Amino acid sequence: MFEFLKKKPQPREMRDLLFGDLPIEEWPSADPPPVEEPWASFVRARTHLEAGRKREGIEQLYGVLGQPDLESRHYLQAWHFLREAGVQPPDNWAKYVFGVVVEVGFPQGADIVAAYTDGKARYLNHAGSAIVWEAPNDSLSGEIGRLLEAGNNVAQKIGPWLEARPPAPGNDQVRLNMLTPSGLHFGQGGFQTLAKDSMGGPIISAALALMQRLITLSQSGQKS
Repeated sequence: MFEFLKKKPQPREMRDLLFGDLPIEEWPSADPPPVEEPWASFVRARTHLEAGRKREGIEQLYGVLGQPDLESRHYLQAWHFLREAGVQPPDNWAKYVFGVVVEVGFPQGADIVAAYTDGKARYLNHAGSAIVWEAPNDSLSGEIGRLLEAGNNVAQKIGPWLEARPPAPGNDQVRLNMLTPSGLHFGQGGFQTLAKDSMGGPIISAALALMQRLITLSQSGQKS
């Protein structure tokens, strides 16, 4: 589905949903929780881990990773919970980029563009509007692919961030976030500095191109 939401408040939770690193009690947060997969596996994993049955919880999370064609954020969440349980991804998966989130700071907040390997994309405007692209077709596959490729090139050269994810960047700061099984990889700096950087520049350029396409499609009224 493709949705364009004008002038609605942008709660902090909208940004937090982009990174695949929510606490296990919030994935899912519904009460009662959904019964379909992969939610059922996440609930079983949570139940086991909270009860101290670490091995059983880990097995459920590996089961999520084995389910095909899930949203990229499900795989990211499964790896996030596995790392919290002390399980690190194998080398051949550690740097796989499931998503790229680019945040550009303004005095009133941040513009955020996100793209994922499942073909989905998001644009959150600092003024409060949001565009949600649920990949009803391949209209954005080129733009999404270029952003992921640019992010992958950077993720291979830097290490993961080992602390809590920081808040959105401040005015004129840009943060380039790469989402991988080994955790968040990011670089940050002034907009002009990163735009001219050999690694950061291609990510910013690809993110701007994706944002512009998202806005164009929303204005044309394209739906799923």
